[in-house]
Amino acid sequence: MSNGQWYPPEWPDRIRALANGELVAAAPKRAATVLLLSDGTSGAGDAGRLSVHMLRRRASMAFAGGAYAYPGGGVDPRDDDSRVRWAGPSLTRWAERLGLPDDPGGAQAVVCAAVRETFEEAGVLLAGPTAQTVVGDITGPDWEADRQALVARELGFAEFLDRRQLVLRSDLLGAWARWITPEFEPRRYDTWFFVAALPAGQRTRNASTEADRTVWIAPAEAAAGYDRGELLMMPPTISTLRGLQPYGTVSEVLAGAADRDMTPVLAQARLEGGEVVLSWPGHEEFTKHVPAAGGGTRGGSR
Repeated sequence: MSNGQWYPPEWPDRIRALANGELVAAAPKRAATVLLLSDGTSGAGDAGRLSVHMLRRRASMAFAGGAYAYPGGGVDPRDDDSRVRWAGPSLTRWAERLGLPDDPGGAQAVVCAAVRETFEEAGVLLAGPTAQTVVGDITGPDWEADRQALVARELGFAEFLDRRQLVLRSDLLGAWARWITPEFEPRRYDTWFFVAALPAGQRTRNASTEADRTVWIAPAEAAAGYDRGELLMMPPTISTLRGLQPYGTVSEVLAGAADRDMTPVLAQARLEGGEVVLSWPGHEEFTKHVPAAGGGTRGGSR
């Protein structure tokens, strides 16, 4: 492998099984992940340099072990609770932006999952006492007890916000991309990627049991590490990183989010000249060619 593209060895066999009708695709579960950003003004990253918060998944993880990713996870059934205290664009507007025009409740659940999972995995909370404020220092044993209760699903996010008299600040998020796990993967996710600034007064930490390392890193530096094969990443991760590179500040990224194409990206596999070709439409660098009879892989455009 010339770069750090995560590519499980069992994929070729699963691709062939799917093509032969021997494998039934699992339905993807909705999920959300957040690219937390800083340009040093919040005490994270280097002053004057756009940085993104990333975590490295433990090597023991069944899915993407050892790969760098962002805080995030699956939607909880309670994330569409109508009692969620909400600030920012309406659910109708969010539903349109996320490609769920007929499902405002589903849009709420996705946004809620993004905020909740960021708190659970990074200790950062995109919420405030009012629609114009953000909570500051959220360290301390009482906050940690609530975070752990959320992780254990003993506490719903609506109940948490109500208990703390906070509103979810959906306006602090910008929709960035949407990727769907390939049909031949046994664990599939329909994942929305968001961008958000690290709130003033808050600090990230490794609060996830799934990660063994966290870093603040410039997008170009992380992408270069991937290109050298030093940092392992899944296609959605490196793709979203590359999408950040043209921007110099957090405010520029947030402004640019409004124009991002939210068409879902889904990998496709086809037989071509004795090979299985795996590709992600619009993202040629991730193309893989697999001999139809098994064996190694080779890159496409890379």
